[in-house]
Amino acid sequence: MPKSKLIVFVTWLQVAVLAGVSLIIPSPAVAQVVVVANGSPITELDIQQRTKLLLSANHKAPTRQEVINELIDDRIKIAKAKTYGLEVSNAEIENAFNTMAARQGVTPQQFTTILDRLGVTANAVKARIRAELTWQQLIRGKFESALRVGDSDISLALHSSGDDGKEAVGYIYTLYPVMLIVPSGSPPAIVEAKRREAENLRGRFQSCQEGLALARALRDVAVRDPVTRDSSDLPQAMRDLLGSMEIGRLTTPDVTAQGLQMFALCDKKKSIADSPAKRTAREQIFAQKFETESKKYLEELRKQAMIEYK
Repeated sequence: MPKSKLIVFVTWLQVAVLAGVSLIIPSPAVAQVVVVANGSPITELDIQQRTKLLLSANHKAPTRQEVINELIDDRIKIAKAKTYGLEVSNAEIENAFNTMAARQGVTPQQFTTILDRLGVTANAVKARIRAELTWQQLIRGKFESALRVGDSDISLALHSSGDDGKEAVGYIYTLYPVMLIVPSGSPPAIVEAKRREAENLRGRFQSCQEGLALARALRDVAVRDPVTRDSSDLPQAMRDLLGSMEIGRLTTPDVTAQGLQMFALCDKKKSIADSPAKRTAREQIFAQKFETESKKYLEELRKQAMIEYK
């Protein structure tokens, strides 16, 4: 599912966290209502939290009005989505937050601690995620026909970039998820010990038939049911990794909410249905169309919104 705006948000936040951005933390804000947008209050605390998020992203302090405008947009997006019966569940928000943590190789609890050091609460991040996921649902549903990407669009995009797509080969992979279970809240020393166990298993894993049996016999290791993935559905880093692997080996371990996860590559077949180049072109075209419709619709809703400054 294309998630252009959320991806941008996730990317800059991850860069800020990894860089260990130093923020000037203002004094604690009271829950004073500053603006009411379509009946939803925006408090001084909301403004301070969003200011820190934007500062960590751009390394430049936004103006107070820029922050307020973004918060107003969030309220407008969520309010309009509710009129269509659209609402993102707390479970979806948690999953998105946990995915952000996993991409950085930390647990959700560790990610929350890192955010605290930046002066940002996990709830502030989740509020931003909620607004973007809700808005994506609304735009995708309301402008479905305008967002469709046809084969002619893709062919034109590939031709314009000098890539006719004929040489790009896709693959369908059969993968077995292998999980080394790490209890939630485990100290870093335990996580590191499990990582060493994972690397040891990778070294001994020489074929799926014997390797999966070996993994199943280990304590606190779970082998999930196999999954099939088309290379065009995978991020570039994963495509590169699987493309360079031999069948019957394990990927490097990644931290998830449940523990350390690896994938056993047990089969690989060429796919003619789609290629990574075509999928990339399709996603780029979709993102452009999404951005155009999103911007126009938000401007329209802003003109209709009831915004009251206190």
